[in-house]
Amino acid sequence: MKRSLSLANGSEISCPTLYNSHMKPVPAEIHGQRYISLATFRKSGIAVYTPIWFAEYDNKLFFMTNSKLGKCKRLRNNPQVKIAPCTIRGKITGPEFSATARKMSPQEAVRARQAINAKYWLARLPFLWRNTDTYFEITLQ
Repeated sequence: MKRSLSLANGSEISCPTLYNSHMKPVPAEIHGQRYISLATFRKSGIAVYTPIWFAEYDNKLFFMTNSKLGKCKRLRNNPQVKIAPCTIRGKITGPEFSATARKMSPQEAVRARQAINAKYWLARLPFLWRNTDTYFEITLQ
């Protein structure tokens, strides 16, 4: 999509619209799914697949986890991930997409927590998730 800008001297130039140019929308294969498979990578390059709960908001995906788990350690070493729709047991049911995961600050995590709570009623039970202290944002590449 192109847009024209008027300059002070009265001439116009055309330029591309930069709105959300760095963010890809959530793919239709992921949108509305209950679970996604998150592939994180060991230092050796081997992928480790984990089915996770996630929430969608503003063309980003969010998930929560415990900071002592292996996926947090792998994400600290390498933020590159692959995501794919999957079953509750982790069987991949659609195409994989490359993405980047970023640990969120506690202030940012509030919105992620609200989105996860709205999607999964079990996430609202605090005694089940008392060890969940880390939230990640997944941005598609």
